[in-house]
Amino acid sequence: MISHFHAKAISEIPNASLIGVYSVVNADDFAKQHNCTAYATLEEMLANPEIDIVCICTPSGVHMEPAVTSIEAGKHCLIEKPLEVTVERCDKILEAARKAGVKVGSIFPSRFYETSMQLKKTIDEKRFGDLVLGDAYVKWYRTEAYYKSGAWRGTWKYDGGGALMNQGIHSIDLLQWYMGPVESVQSVAANVWHKDIEVEDTIVSTVKFKNGALGTIECSTAVFPGSPKRIEIMGTKGTVVLEEDSFVQWQFEQERDEDKEIRNSMQAGAASHGGASNPGDISFVGHQKQIEDMIHTIETDGTPLIDGNEGRKSVEIICAIYESARLGKRVELL
Repeated sequence: MISHFHAKAISEIPNASLIGVYSVVNADDFAKQHNCTAYATLEEMLANPEIDIVCICTPSGVHMEPAVTSIEAGKHCLIEKPLEVTVERCDKILEAARKAGVKVGSIFPSRFYETSMQLKKTIDEKRFGDLVLGDAYVKWYRTEAYYKSGAWRGTWKYDGGGALMNQGIHSIDLLQWYMGPVESVQSVAANVWHKDIEVEDTIVSTVKFKNGALGTIECSTAVFPGSPKRIEIMGTKGTVVLEEDSFVQWQFEQERDEDKEIRNSMQAGAASHGGASNPGDISFVGHQKQIEDMIHTIETDGTPLIDGNEGRKSVEIICAIYESARLGKRVELL
């Protein structure tokens, strides 16, 4: 599914073109639909010198193998979230990229929305005063058919987890981007509805950030009909609430001229419903901006906004949350 979003995003970028595709299943239909070449093997595709960047759109737990193969062939990589399903597998990707001298990006399109960027800028300007609370809520709905649509879904090995690793990770990435590093987590997980999957469909975690702020994370794929994902950032001098790519609250102790304009221009409505009840109901715009960012960093020898090290952070936090739920106690991050 997500590979079609990548293809659409690439088609909208003037200085990019989709050259080829490889899949362990037949990719002929995909190639015809997007006017590119379907390769018989990954090695054959990587041998094409016209290819600069490889997008890895495989199931989460098999990102590492094709990524490392592509990296060792000298290709830059954009890897769908999560970067991988364990910190150890993430590190193998990062080490391969370091040795090969190529760039790796982890796909998190939510960071590229104007509202996300504006919120980050405002935090960096210290307008919130001391950060007090940072909360993330992902209360979505997935049917039983969704989990049965692919044998990898809902498994520890290939999905890496349930509602948190697959759906909630976008909000975890934003939360740590805004609030800074996590010091510890304490969590409880459950299978409230989806009893046939290995992993959780509902999870709650309390978070302590290294800056002293606290937070909560609530994530589920069992709540009908599903709600927009929500991030709340609150400090001693300001509060912002972000739903998908729209602000529903923007308030600071010291009002600026720009605040009214921000409230007016950024409350108009989200670019998509964000996949609250349908995983295909997302916009490709964030993917387009992230691919453009990768192209720019290759041309300028810069660093992608969300490089592999950034992608590793959310995986580390989620793995700690899972360990806390499993052990029934607080887990500290290194």
